[in-house]
Amino acid sequence: MTGRMQRIGILTGGGDCPGLNAVIRAVVRTLGGGSCEVVGIRNGFGGLISQEYVTLDQAAVSGILPRGGTILGSSNRDDPFDFEGTVGDSALNGDVSALVLENTRRAGLDGVVVIGGDGTQFIAHRLSERAYQEGGAFRVVGVPKTIDNDLQATDRTFGFDTAVGICSEAIDRLHTTAESHHRVMWVEVMGRHAGWIALHSGLAAGGDVILIPEIPFRVASVAGAIEDRRRRGKGFSIVVVAEGAIPEGGDPVYLLATDGTRRKSLGGIARIVAEEVERLTGLESRTTILGHVQRGGTPSAFDRVLATRFGVCAAQQVLAGSWNTMAALRGPSVVPVPLVSAVGSQRLVDPLGELVGVARATGVRFGDELGPTD
Repeated sequence: MTGRMQRIGILTGGGDCPGLNAVIRAVVRTLGGGSCEVVGIRNGFGGLISQEYVTLDQAAVSGILPRGGTILGSSNRDDPFDFEGTVGDSALNGDVSALVLENTRRAGLDGVVVIGGDGTQFIAHRLSERAYQEGGAFRVVGVPKTIDNDLQATDRTFGFDTAVGICSEAIDRLHTTAESHHRVMWVEVMGRHAGWIALHSGLAAGGDVILIPEIPFRVASVAGAIEDRRRRGKGFSIVVVAEGAIPEGGDPVYLLATDGTRRKSLGGIARIVAEEVERLTGLESRTTILGHVQRGGTPSAFDRVLATRFGVCAAQQVLAGSWNTMAALRGPSVVPVPLVSAVGSQRLVDPLGELVGVARATGVRFGDELGPTD
């Protein structure tokens, strides 16, 4: 690919996240020195299926650093290996990965910078493997993105800091209402399989009980923690619940799909447990589900800087021809790691780790504590 201008695609996959635009800006500005043309792929992998592209130059990324969301659009429903949708007048269903590889070749893309979480990076890795098996190439450089902070191979993902800040502020505001009305306030935050947001925001905002997927809870234990506070003269409590939290021996709680698809989303566990605890304790409960507000709006300064560092690292890998890698934060440095090391498993909260230990030492309950009848 030397001797001519490279044509590099860039896409954002999965849920939107504060800092995506900072990555796009960093990639374009780093590659925009004349050696590369950057092509934006709209709406994740769906843009490679429907061939929706836009040229990205310095003017196109001017002013986007502090903006939330993504100027390219995103989708978490366009898995090329399990696609269901319409392109033009044609309905497509099933594995359309061959079409994605063909459209990448037709677009003249020498490589693609893929910004996304575990699912998005796994798709990129599978496309690369399929292309190789067929004697072709799908060259990719990954950038880790998820507010859940659960992507392997990197110490931190951008978007997480912003989400924790939003959740902490919400919990701070609920504290005064809880205390004034002697209520138990339940706050449900994101975290499908990993409880990083619940743990960090609960610690930062003084949550009394934190329920996370990694530590199955007992309703009686949660009720006991709230009763303990009442006996000590605390007529209110704050319970922070990750959406993927599960009762001991139980299953996650899913919201019913409203669009007729077979897909389902986690959510509603806080409301269910709140009703049971209210019945057991007699204390009035109120539930707040923060939902998508956690990943919208302006990214924090930390996330802007981290996203920019990831974007520059990814662009440098493109210039070096170092494909099938991913930018990762390792200690104080952002470095490239093999893409395969980032997919297939998630980075979860260690129930015996230092952060959970800090929380327990300061009086936080996790709903797994033994009660007087255990």
